[in-house]
Amino acid sequence: MEMTILGCSGSLAGPGNAASGYLLRMSDGEKILMDIGPGALARLQVHDAPGDVHMVFSHLHPDHCLDFPSLLVWQRYHPTDAATRRHTLLGPAITPVHLGRASADTLEDVDDFTDIFDMVPWNAPRGDAVVFPSPEYVGHRIGAARLYAAPAVHPTESYLIRVEDADGSSLVYSGDTAATDHLAALAAGADVLLCEATWGERDNGNNPPQMHMSGEEAGQAAAAAGVGTLILTHIPPWGDPEGALRGARRYFDGPVELAAPDMVVTPGR
Repeated sequence: MEMTILGCSGSLAGPGNAASGYLLRMSDGEKILMDIGPGALARLQVHDAPGDVHMVFSHLHPDHCLDFPSLLVWQRYHPTDAATRRHTLLGPAITPVHLGRASADTLEDVDDFTDIFDMVPWNAPRGDAVVFPSPEYVGHRIGAARLYAAPAVHPTESYLIRVEDADGSSLVYSGDTAATDHLAALAAGADVLLCEATWGERDNGNNPPQMHMSGEEAGQAAAAAGVGTLILTHIPPWGDPEGALRGARRYFDGPVELAAPDMVVTPGR
């Protein structure tokens, strides 16, 4: 597995940095796009052909999904790189209506994008505890890859995502979430934890509750999960990336890096 960061700015795109978008190239040649915020599609065109990507959504806040209607245009109508097959779309159950309205022609319409994507809602455990792996934990397949989700803590239907490749590599993406034990459980033993650190070094107590994580909380989750590498992402243009690093390193003694546009990560190597 190889991940290219298309954009990692939190809450909105920043100067020279698209909002959330992460391209995964799997060992069997399949390509999976995790989130597609404003500016991510433009960066995808630099790195790969948008006509042949599967789509995975952590949640549907604008900074994680607003380039999707344009991806539909590309895959339907591009003269040389239109989609030649239906790709898989994994996401919240609200996706067909929410994004169908975003790409429709009138307020009353919902664009049916099943000509391009096979929409599959996340199969995630419910309840207070997440135990991973377990016989009851059912994942999803895209090619040879296996994907798993767990509920995040965020105002809209949101998920933590684990991707395991046939080559044995693994990556966990927090999406947007407040601190939750689900994250360490899903990330157990993963090669890479790509974790948001919106609040910088620590939560100052004045931020909206049940929304995001700090660098300290990301470090705590990484340590509890025993991951190989922690990569901090989703820091807004006005945020404190160096503070996020300090906070994470206070609790996690493994490698900690800041996500950056065009950064390439190879989990397990």
